[in-house]
Amino acid sequence: MSTMPKEQPVFAEERRQRIADVVAAQGRVRLAELVESLGVTEPTIRKDLDELQRRQLLRRTHGGAIAYHGRIEVNVHDRGQRHRDAKELIAQACRDEIVPGESVFLDSGTTVEGIASGLDHLDVNVLTNALGVANLVADRPGVRHTLIGGQIRPLGGSLVGPVALDNLTRFTVDIAFVGASGLTEDGISVADVSEAQIKRTVIDRARRVVVPMDSSKFGTSDFVTVCSLDRVDMIVTERATDDVTRWCQEHDVDLQVVEG
Repeated sequence: MSTMPKEQPVFAEERRQRIADVVAAQGRVRLAELVESLGVTEPTIRKDLDELQRRQLLRRTHGGAIAYHGRIEVNVHDRGQRHRDAKELIAQACRDEIVPGESVFLDSGTTVEGIASGLDHLDVNVLTNALGVANLVADRPGVRHTLIGGQIRPLGGSLVGPVALDNLTRFTVDIAFVGASGLTEDGISVADVSEAQIKRTVIDRARRVVVPMDSSKFGTSDFVTVCSLDRVDMIVTERATDDVTRWCQEHDVDLQVVEG
């Protein structure tokens, strides 16, 4: 009868620190990789991950762990100053996905606002819950727009709540550009529950869902999950990691990487 190798307690803390360092550096790690590299059993690694999650040094997932990033949500204006070059490239690539005559939903968020700023002479119907997007497209030639009603959420510059959700059920769009602040193999996530509700409703009403996202958000999970990757048709980014490439392949997501 085989026996399980016994863990040596003296090395437990050193091993956990190594796990925390790997997750912090890579953004995520798989259980099988830790078992192989550390030479201990799966139950031992699972206990380590449970303890590290308790300390908020990582977050457990099915089959591994991801980096834990506790962060304060930044207002939409300040977010616009981050990763500007990447966001401009992503916005242009997203505009190229729009076919003249289509109906388009533009979500709140700085990258999506970049899409709105270049919509000229495309003969499109724009639906949005974002105040910034509405201002940007108001005078664009060839662009008809509808701003849904609802409660103003100042931090996101968006309209949310029951009225906004009810309004969205009256529309169907050809393509929806949905922003997110986190991406893992479990799906896309955001910081606010009301924003997540809007995004889920839009996804249900869209024939095609595109997520524009710069690579700084890869491997992180924000407060609330919006949807699984199975609900996303395309991700547009400026750089793809091996993990993101694999996730997209596994969930049949078209990954488009733009270059400057």
